[in-house]
Amino acid sequence: MIEVEDVHYTYPNGIQALRGVSIRIRDGEFVAIMGENGAGKTTLVMHMNGLLKPTKGRVLVDGVDTRDVSVAQLSRKVGLVFQNPDNQFFCSTVEEEIAFALRNFGFSEELVKRRVAWALNLLNLTRYRERSPFTLSGGEKKRVALASVLAWNPEVLILDEPTIGQDFRQKEKLRQFILQLNSQGRTVIIVTHDVEFVADCDPAPRVVLMAGGRIIADGDARDVLTNLELVEKASLIPPQVSQVFHHLSDLGLPRNVVNIYDAQRVILERLGVRG
Repeated sequence: MIEVEDVHYTYPNGIQALRGVSIRIRDGEFVAIMGENGAGKTTLVMHMNGLLKPTKGRVLVDGVDTRDVSVAQLSRKVGLVFQNPDNQFFCSTVEEEIAFALRNFGFSEELVKRRVAWALNLLNLTRYRERSPFTLSGGEKKRVALASVLAWNPEVLILDEPTIGQDFRQKEKLRQFILQLNSQGRTVIIVTHDVEFVADCDPAPRVVLMAGGRIIADGDARDVLTNLELVEKASLIPPQVSQVFHHLSDLGLPRNVVNIYDAQRVILERLGVRG
């Protein structure tokens, strides 16, 4: 469990990025943290593996205060894939990059080889194993960064803007991959402003909306993302299905209809169709 308790954070340049944030993330949850650039999303998740320490308040990971343990210790449990993969690359080849953390964590060479091969195959990166990660496309770099974290099998996986640089096909693969990881009991947290990506996830994740360094909404995606007032307050573009429901409500569809199945039921009832 990750517990964030009344956390404030001010950067050295004086920017106050978090203003009293409190949130509890349970084991096995799928959570999407959403909001405009500068809302505090990335700052929040960087507190979850100790890269940042609160100016005020505290963060607990499985009951341990992040100020009392090293980033290396926390990273073994909470893996973070950065928004810009270049910021986490250290090595000259993709294969070495994936092996880097495994060796730092003390895995045996035999296990390192097995885990690297597994991660390369999982994310369709085998043909790039001898390439420099810095020479790959943006989407390929994202997959290398993800592979380098998945290789050590953290209990919690945090993905910062994972859909940037991915085409539609890769986004769909990523969505199914995230859902599969979560179905296996892994805690998955994504930071994103890609509303359609989140809205299309089934089962729907828990959505946390942020604005101005604060949490302004927290609940099931079907409830949060169909609340146009909240979505607009977070400076996001509402998903198309929410906009459709909004227009239908102007035509008389009850405003408590919040998903396509309810909408279909109400419309059929009004047409006199039963069963």
